[in-house]
Formats: sequence, structure tokens, C-alpha cells
Amino acid sequence: MAQPRDLGNAVMHQKPFMGRKPYRLLKYGESFGRSARLMCRMTHQKENPYKCSVCGKCFGRSRSLIRHQRIHTGEKPFKCLDCGKSFNDSSNFGAHQRIHTGEKPYRCGECGKCFSQSSSLIIHQRTHTGEKPYQCGECGKSFTNSSHFSAHRRVHTGENPYKCMDCEKSFNNCTRFREHRRIHTGEKPYGCAHCGKRFSKSSVLTKHREIHVREKLLPHPLSMYPPENPLKGKADDFRKTF
Repeated sequence: MAQPRDLGNAVMHQKPFMGRKPYRLLKYGESFGRSARLMCRMTHQKENPYKCSVCGKCFGRSRSLIRHQRIHTGEKPFKCLDCGKSFNDSSNFGAHQRIHTGEKPYRCGECGKCFSQSSSLIIHQRTHTGEKPYQCGECGKSFTNSSHFSAHRRVHTGENPYKCMDCEKSFNNCTRFREHRRIHTGEKPYGCAHCGKRFSKSSVLTKHREIHVREKLLPHPLSMYPPENPLKGKADDFRKTF
């Protein structure tokens, strides 16, 4: 009979050929069918030592765990002074602030288009490379980003996980759900830096900005008329004296 063999926190089952998963991780009570998978799990624990006490998810850095735990607690310490929206992550907060400032620090090397988020630039660059890494197993359709892929998958499953508490309307897309919620809340987070007008959708703000662009390109209405002769009034006054 085979003797147990220690692998750190793991031992080999005494009858490896009779059990479906002979390799067991004593610390967490997990079983594995192959030693390679067990070793991979142990390596994962070393690389991700910070474990969430609520869901068991592990992280490589303590700050990543702290950020993750806010999902469970609902804590959102980063609040936007422009629109009042709150965030549980400083990077998401910084990206949101660029909506108000109009700052777009991430530039595409191919076409020069700029973006407020690095993730948006990565997705955009796939339009040049043609890369579509997310493929649907049902219909074979491919997508450039994971959110569009996830929304597409719900077309097949019929799932609408985003439900409005005010009117009970459901959505399969998080972006559409957020836009819909603003109908009830009246929130208009997208402000025009030129005139101060606010909008509930970023696409409407983009369209609105085109008005100001055209205003800069078109001549001022008064400039279409020839300038009045500055001596005309003086000549009339001169004639009146005689």
C-alpha cells in the first residue's frame, strides 16, 4: 500500500488509484486529481497570500484585498465633487473625473485618437489590429472587449441581471441600465467644459461638443457684413453745419 507523501500542506491519498481526486490540500480541504494541479494551487497561494474572509478570493497585495473587500462592505470613499458619484477604487475615481475635465491622456499611436482610460485605448487599438479575443461558443461571433461579449452572451441565455427598482425594467447591459437609472434620479454627470450644460449620456455630450467645434469654424454672423465707414457719421455732421 502506498504511504502518504508530504507536499508542504498537501499529502497523497493512501489509495490514489481508487479515488477520483487522490491529492488533497489539508489547509483548505481541497482535492485534486493530479499532482500538477495541486502544485499549481500551492504556488497560487504563495503568490496570492491575502485571502478575503467573505468569499475566499486571494490577492497578491494587501491593498488589492482592501479594495476588493469594499465590494462586500459597500464602502465608497472616493466621491466626485462635480456630480456626487462615489467609487470604491481610486483608479476608477480618477478615470471618472476625466469625464468632467475632458482630459484624455491616452493617445493611439495609429490614428492619434485620445482616451480618458487606458483600458479604452487598448480596446480601441484592436480596431486597427483586427484582434477580437472574445468569441461566443454559441454562434461564433467575436468581440474586442469582454463587456460586449458578456452582454452578447445574455442574448442567448435571456438573462437580464440589471433590474431597475423604480420601474422594474430589466437590462442585460450594465451601461444601458445606468443610463436608464438617470431617468429616475435626474443625474447628469457629463458636463460641457465650454458652456456648462450637463447631460445624462456621454454620447449626447459628444454630439453637443460638435456644436462648439462648428461655431469655431464658421465665421461670426456680423463678420459677413462689410464694416461701416467710420467717416460716414462725421461727413453727415459736417454737412449739417453748412
